[in-house]
Amino acid sequence: MEKDIFSLIVSEETAYQTLPVNVIENYDWNMSEHIKISTLYKNSVYLTGKDDNKPFKNIIRPILNLQYRAEGFDVKDIVLFVNDVKNYFKSFLIKKFHEKWARENKIDTFIDEMVESYVDFGGALIKDVNEVRPEVVPLQRIAFCDQTDILSGVICEKHFYAPDQLKEMESKGWKNIDEVITLAENYKKDNLTEGKKTKTPGKYIEVYEIHGVFPLGWLASEDNDIEADDTKFSRQIHIITFYQPKEGEKKGIVLFKGKEKELPYKLVLRDKIYGRALGFGGAEELFEPQVWVNYDVIRMKGMLDAAAKIIYQTADVAFANRNKITDLENQEILVHEDGKPLSQINTNPVNIRVFENSVAEWEEHAKSMGAAYDPTMGKEPVSGTPFSSLALQVQQGLGMHEYRKGKLATFLDEVYKDWIIPHISKEISKGQEFLSELDLDELQSVADSLVINETNKVIKERILNGELIQDEEIETFKQKTRDEFMKGGNKKFIQILKDELKDAPIDVSVNISGKQKNLAGIVDKLTNVWRSIISNPAILQQAPMAKLFNQILESSGLSPIDFSGFTAPQPQQIQQPSVQVAPAEALAIK
Repeated sequence: MEKDIFSLIVSEETAYQTLPVNVIENYDWNMSEHIKISTLYKNSVYLTGKDDNKPFKNIIRPILNLQYRAEGFDVKDIVLFVNDVKNYFKSFLIKKFHEKWARENKIDTFIDEMVESYVDFGGALIKDVNEVRPEVVPLQRIAFCDQTDILSGVICEKHFYAPDQLKEMESKGWKNIDEVITLAENYKKDNLTEGKKTKTPGKYIEVYEIHGVFPLGWLASEDNDIEADDTKFSRQIHIITFYQPKEGEKKGIVLFKGKEKELPYKLVLRDKIYGRALGFGGAEELFEPQVWVNYDVIRMKGMLDAAAKIIYQTADVAFANRNKITDLENQEILVHEDGKPLSQINTNPVNIRVFENSVAEWEEHAKSMGAAYDPTMGKEPVSGTPFSSLALQVQQGLGMHEYRKGKLATFLDEVYKDWIIPHISKEISKGQEFLSELDLDELQSVADSLVINETNKVIKERILNGELIQDEEIETFKQKTRDEFMKGGNKKFIQILKDELKDAPIDVSVNISGKQKNLAGIVDKLTNVWRSIISNPAILQQAPMAKLFNQILESSGLSPIDFSGFTAPQPQQIQQPSVQVAPAEALAIK
């Protein structure tokens, strides 16, 4: 057991970079090395560095790009709702507020970063930073952790703060800031390579942030009454930096330390491997094909270099002295000894086809490993391929990506419930007014509620005044109210009253089903149905048929709102004036 937090960091950081863990017999794995190789190969760099004389045919990046698209999803797939029967109708307000909130806090960027880490390295580490949006921790920033199970042990991150950034941390209780700023230097260190420094124009301070369960005595200081007891343990956070005296070992300075209620991290693994901290990464599954493709293309380059040289041979030893072939003019005559002519050596790369075939085989193997089949990659199909066959191939090719995306969706549910929804609940309870864009269903639903609400007001007023009201008047008023509301377009101001949703039990659902639909295929199918009813346009007045028409428009990339006049069902005649109940979302629309 290390005697203090400083000695722990010094010993564990070196071990993390150099010592692997044994996953199973004959299989050792090092997390630092895994992250480094994945990063290098993704960016077309050899382990020995960039070498312009060695070609690097990158087969990893195109497949990773496909996986980002196939395993990612959009903010619109995250649906918040009120999980209560009596107040479920308020879900409309929650949903529209979340759309605004997600745009302001760049949740789409958060999702993209999570998916990329998940695909590249086989896992995404998410951190609660006590702000509205969690952070996706760059795994390159990890100074050390438990290489068998990240969340079960100590997690240490290495940051580089500029002096002004460090000064801002005084408001969060950090100490010794002025002393530490004097230690700032013009470089940053690479977490994945021991001792590697990068020169920078500005000055930075290297800061370690470490979370874990440590002896209670490590929190003892002059500012508290905690005893230096190493027999009791608690969950703690320590933020420190080091400085190197001219003589002796480097020493540590504490910037902050304290107790933690829980670990501020969550982890999702791509293809879990028991015994190691990260799953099977998208880059990692292509390491082997990448190595052998590079092996082949390097040898192909050697053949091409040889083929580019024009080499002659002759048995006439003195030929070169008598004839300078590099300085020959047109129509010059060369002289050689009798029976000893000059001839060109054949440098044609006769075996290059073998290597080309090998490269093709490894590329096909890589596509199979990465579930990146030709139709999924967008490769032009063979002429005459039936559309239905191609659509089926694309659907089957996306099966593995859909499975992995489902794991991400389940994980995001947990992140929202534990970290994001509490922030949203606080914000929405303050009262909000904002501009929102409604889709056709939402617009019609609100219009229905608004018409009911306004009609009820008119009926009540006429009855209380002892006046009669005719059915025709009611229908005319309804249609006029609806038309005026629809004229305003699909952008409406929404107002949420203060404390209206204060105690609402907000829940979340990440709906990714059908995310990768073949829209062209859907349009084709819906159009066939549409053709069967086009002979009877009056059928559009039926709600199911109107909805079918809207689906065709949406799948074609058109706005159903522009065609709402064709699809809106005719209002039904009522026999007696009556007061109806309208959902509350109509009251929130201005």
